[in-house]
Amino acid sequence: MNIHEYQAKQVLKGFGAPVAEGVAITSADQAEAAARQLPGPLYVVKSQIHAGGRGKGKFKELPADAKGGVRLAFSIEEAVKHAKEMLGNTLVTAQTGPAGKQVNRLYIEDGADIERELYCSLLVDRATGRVSFVVSTEGGMDIEAVAHDTPEKIQTIVIDPEAGVTAADVARINAALDLDGAPKPVKKGLFSIFGGGKPSARASSPAARDGESLFPILYKAFVDKDMSMLEINPLIVMKDGHLRVLDAKVSFDGNALFRHEDMKALRDETEEDAKEIEASEWDLAYVALDGNIGCMVNGAGLAMATMDIIKLYGKEPANFCDVGGGASKEKVAAAFKIITADPAVQGILVNIFGGIMKCDVIAEGVVAAVKEVGLKVPLVVRLEGTNVTEGKRILNESGLAITAADDLDDAAQKIVAAVG
Repeated sequence: MNIHEYQAKQVLKGFGAPVAEGVAITSADQAEAAARQLPGPLYVVKSQIHAGGRGKGKFKELPADAKGGVRLAFSIEEAVKHAKEMLGNTLVTAQTGPAGKQVNRLYIEDGADIERELYCSLLVDRATGRVSFVVSTEGGMDIEAVAHDTPEKIQTIVIDPEAGVTAADVARINAALDLDGAPKPVKKGLFSIFGGGKPSARASSPAARDGESLFPILYKAFVDKDMSMLEINPLIVMKDGHLRVLDAKVSFDGNALFRHEDMKALRDETEEDAKEIEASEWDLAYVALDGNIGCMVNGAGLAMATMDIIKLYGKEPANFCDVGGGASKEKVAAAFKIITADPAVQGILVNIFGGIMKCDVIAEGVVAAVKEVGLKVPLVVRLEGTNVTEGKRILNESGLAITAADDLDDAAQKIVAAVG
């Protein structure tokens, strides 16, 4: 589950992290009052959508040369102007896809006097199975380019779960971020308009001392709230030498949300795909994609293989849908209805290898769903495993226009040909 930037900052602030003052709004009428609550004279008006790249994004409804989804305002009046332009319009970024996302919330935040922009994130390192800090001195809007072009500038510090963040870990993170070294010229960019010029001499201690408290705070927040990702980009060193969390992106482990009702309450369903929301109510692993062949499979690995072979034969999957190993007839029917409700779906491939899952249960669910919602697109079914003979009998005697397949390769070729 993802949350908005302003929510992520409130969570981190609750653990003691340094964040700027800010006010979230949902109407342009609230902008002036929100800005007046902040010290000024610089305000930052930020679109609140669940996607990165907001600063470089473009609004569909505004001229091509209009400013992006994160804007500086040098007066309250300018902040209000930005709010009126941004709210209700569709922001397209590198992460939203061409459809973009409608901006329904803004965060008006106090500006910062920036000297350096850094990158800091926490995630579970698959190689070690431990929470790790991923840090770089090259923070800001172009971190993706840094990762691609100069990956050596990104360092990973693995944390021992028994020891937590030790003094040695903090020293390594401080060194990786050059918090004790001489300041570097700031990059020019949206978040660093007040930076630049010649770096002034400063003591090595303020930012490094802030790191001694901040990095254990971030780790505690990550672990205590069962986060799957915590990204701060940029983490800034201000002109006074202190650290501040300037942006924050947080994702939670959905399997652990039952332990965190306070975090679950932060969910914004308007930012999620309606099909994914419905699937979560049935405990289905469902992710909407951009293709036109709907997939219903049991097992994540088999689902990935199914999507791969669809691409191999020249088409794109419309979804990832894993009904799991012990799905009921009702759950299978729900999955089928979610897939058919997607207007982009031009064909459906059901690929079941029955181990714990029984092929006859899948067949009953598919037949029930088709009889309820109808079948307007080609449907190819491949069944193998437990109760496969009974499953095939149910499909064959259903009277429905279902194409049977002998194996996965055969199934993929048949559905691609039917759609093509």
